[in-house]
Amino acid sequence: MAPQGGAPRLVLLFSGKRKSGKDFVTEALQSRLGADICAILRLSGPLKEQYAQHGLDFQRLLDASTYKEAYRRDMIRWGEEKRRADPGFFCRKIVEGVSQPIWLVSDTRRVSDIQWFREAYGAAMQTVRVFASEQSRQQRGWVFTPGVDDAESECDLDDFGDFDWVIENHGDEQHLEEQLANLLKFVHSRLYLSGSRSELGVLGWAWGWLCRMWGSQP
Repeated sequence: MAPQGGAPRLVLLFSGKRKSGKDFVTEALQSRLGADICAILRLSGPLKEQYAQHGLDFQRLLDASTYKEAYRRDMIRWGEEKRRADPGFFCRKIVEGVSQPIWLVSDTRRVSDIQWFREAYGAAMQTVRVFASEQSRQQRGWVFTPGVDDAESECDLDDFGDFDWVIENHGDEQHLEEQLANLLKFVHSRLYLSGSRSELGVLGWAWGWLCRMWGSQP
């Protein structure tokens, strides 16, 4: 069951392989919508925070440093044990106290994550798969790592197949912007269902941006 509080208008669960660009895409969306309207939630946040209690540097585990990579395999193992005992543990942690109407979960990795959000938020939830070719991921620094890239945390959604949205992020900036514009249009429609005055002001800005993308006038 979801924690008590304001129900989100839309929950987008982003998934994808390492270096596919999940963080880049979610941060681009948030920059267009505004942090007061859109929250980025990371399932890895509470995982890393609790894992850091083993005497590690929590802040360094949050970044993309070699420090995090050195502990990634053991952190994955520890997280799997935690999830087996309580599949919704990290999901409940990240939604506590979130007040924005749009939630972007940037690192969905398992079918159990999707099931938890679907049961908690129903039709407000949609899935987004960020896809990048191996060549594109390698150019961003990805190297196959046994015990990481073949683990459940990377592979559990490989055969999920029923994503609501697919974002191709191969390095073609124009194509990516077109896809983001389509997704933003959908987000915009969800917000307009019952938007407050302040939210509608932000939406007016977002709509103007979309119209410029499409080469028309608002």
